[in-house]
Amino acid sequence: MSAIPPHKLQEAPNSRLIEIYDWFITASTNPISNAPECDALHADLGIPLPEMTFGNNYLTLEHRPSGFSYSFTTPEALKSVKKDPFSSTPMPKTVATKPYDWTYTTIYPGHQPSDQKTDNDSGSSTISWKPADPEDPSNTIPMAELTRPDPILFYAEVPLFEDELHDNGSSSLLVRIRVMPTCLFILSRFTLRVDQVLFRTFDTRIYHSFGSSPRLVVRELGGWEAPYERVQRVKKTWLEGCFYAHYLFSIFLDAMI
Repeated sequence: MSAIPPHKLQEAPNSRLIEIYDWFITASTNPISNAPECDALHADLGIPLPEMTFGNNYLTLEHRPSGFSYSFTTPEALKSVKKDPFSSTPMPKTVATKPYDWTYTTIYPGHQPSDQKTDNDSGSSTISWKPADPEDPSNTIPMAELTRPDPILFYAEVPLFEDELHDNGSSSLLVRIRVMPTCLFILSRFTLRVDQVLFRTFDTRIYHSFGSSPRLVVRELGGWEAPYERVQRVKKTWLEGCFYAHYLFSIFLDAMI
């Protein structure tokens, strides 16, 4: 079992923070957005909001010595929902056609603040996602480390939105984080079920080893979907024949720290 490193925890009614190895990680969970907040977000996005929109929830990672930060927020997640009326998902007969993707499918992987400098900015530090090397073990997420029974120093679940699709299924986006003595791990998962039509999911996994050299953050994106009847028919091998996309990127921080 790994030794417990120095760290600080702070808690407020609607947020929690851990400071560890120059990282400041904040998870904020609040009630469902009220009517004025929903109206403002609706006006900004141009589409109706999910039934349960947690517009004030967020998860933020900050590495202050380098200036690197990364966030998961509800407004940014909903910005990637298609706004055209030609959703690839067929509408149940009980639901009228919608002028937007009524399933709220999003492949939002989190984001860096728009005012954060990148290596394309003059005079800036190197902050950019680069393709990972599949032959380099340090560019992958080590499942053995994540399944090791190390103590969890910090854990949070941050719901961003949820909708029951007019009682025809469910659509939700939930971000989870856990911080262990040696690393941090984030799983952001979009899950969609349209009854009698399909299942769909999209995952973003982020991993950082505090002892990595050079220091880096690994981000892995993957998703799949399958027809509803196929999942029902072949429960134990439901991924067979399904769409699966896998992308792996890493952000190298050694030039900044």
